[in-house]
Amino acid sequence: MTAFAHTGAAAGPDPLPLAAVALLAAGYLLAVSRARRGWRRRRTVAWLAGCAVLAVALGPLAGGPGDPRVHMAQHLLLGMVAPLALALGAPVTLLLRVVPPPVGRRVGRFLRAGPVHVLAHPVTAALLTTGGLALVLLTPLYAEAERNPVLHHALHVHYVAAGYLLAWSVAGPDPAPRRPGPAVRIAALIGAGAGHAVLAKYLNAHAATLPPGLPHRDIEALRAAARLMYYGGDVAELLLATALFAAWYRRGRPRRPAPSGGAGSPGPAPRCAADRVGPVSRCTGSRPSAGA
Repeated sequence: MTAFAHTGAAAGPDPLPLAAVALLAAGYLLAVSRARRGWRRRRTVAWLAGCAVLAVALGPLAGGPGDPRVHMAQHLLLGMVAPLALALGAPVTLLLRVVPPPVGRRVGRFLRAGPVHVLAHPVTAALLTTGGLALVLLTPLYAEAERNPVLHHALHVHYVAAGYLLAWSVAGPDPAPRRPGPAVRIAALIGAGAGHAVLAKYLNAHAATLPPGLPHRDIEALRAAARLMYYGGDVAELLLATALFAAWYRRGRPRRPAPSGGAGSPGPAPRCAADRVGPVSRCTGSRPSAGA
């Protein structure tokens, strides 16, 4: 879910990733301004918090010294903390509210496609996060990324995307294709956490040789980075578990009956079907008919 940073990266932050983060924040705010009434403020706060975490990881931390502990903090933010906040922003639900109906139907068909179902499964997401991390740190891929800026940024994209996929499949409020029950999601989260912890301990024990191919190696700093990966990963996984159980509790809590409106009363605002976990649908803003 995270990785040691590339100590051969540029001395200062790259403005291109920061510009991409700014576009994510601006695009979301524009969509919120066009959304129908009832958009939850906490989702906007979560999305903007995720963008802020990305900006810190790709800005001040990216321009810091080549200390693996500093860069481990960067990747904890990129691969675990920011994706959870972004997933809690429910961007797919927001998209379904603002796009025209034909576009919404195409988005729904895409989310129900077989490959997306496999990719969005919590077990697949857990394998992508922990397995991808092991592939980077246990092979010369990490050292090669130090010399190749394109690969360096591609790994950053992978960390954010894999972390977002895990957060979305485990605890995201967005619609997901045939999302499995809580037992499967909890098992996937436990498995991802266990794999993350084992990898961190292995790196700590073999800091003299891992990651392979590094031209310069500060063993104590690498061990400290592995410990940060171990304990910081536990904190991030605890946050994801908290989001999962909070969503589970909210869905199981009895809903209050809607107040009955008198003559001329507009009544309660309709609930968007896209807010629910289950089949993808688009909120039309219309109330069901009496025979529905």
